[in-house]
Amino acid sequence: MKKAVNRCLVLVLLLTGRPPDRLIAQARDTARASQPVAATVRDTTHYVKPVGALWRSLLLPGWGQARTGRQVTGAAFVIWEGVTVMMTVRAVQEKHYLEETGSADLASKRQQIQDWAVLWGFNHLFAGAEAFVSAHLMDFPKELKLRAVPGGLGISVSLP
Repeated sequence: MKKAVNRCLVLVLLLTGRPPDRLIAQARDTARASQPVAATVRDTTHYVKPVGALWRSLLLPGWGQARTGRQVTGAAFVIWEGVTVMMTVRAVQEKHYLEETGSADLASKRQQIQDWAVLWGFNHLFAGAEAFVSAHLMDFPKELKLRAVPGGLGISVSLP
């Protein structure tokens, strides 16, 4: 189990620890608007770089979401973190009791501990991925709406 966790950590570090790609065809936008849309978003919330939000949520699920202004989503990750920690601790205590009593259910209790530990780890990974995506979408206009219209779906954008 410990080898698998170490391998996962090394894999995460290798996948995220490289410089960003810079494409030649990407050029700076020379046309300036009077007030960019991103400025209004950054005024209301703290701007966080996507990799910074990823590392925050990998360290403590919900932290990256809170920094990107998604408190409810962050709270959901924190609550699930608490549930998985509590259930892992409870399963370990029950395993110790089963060891003392010499019960035959010891193997299933060990499996239960592993299951909760895996859910615990996935919570960290999903929180990191969600924070990374949320940080990328911080500048996305909130006025964009998807609506059902006769004959299909429609997209509407409010322009100031």
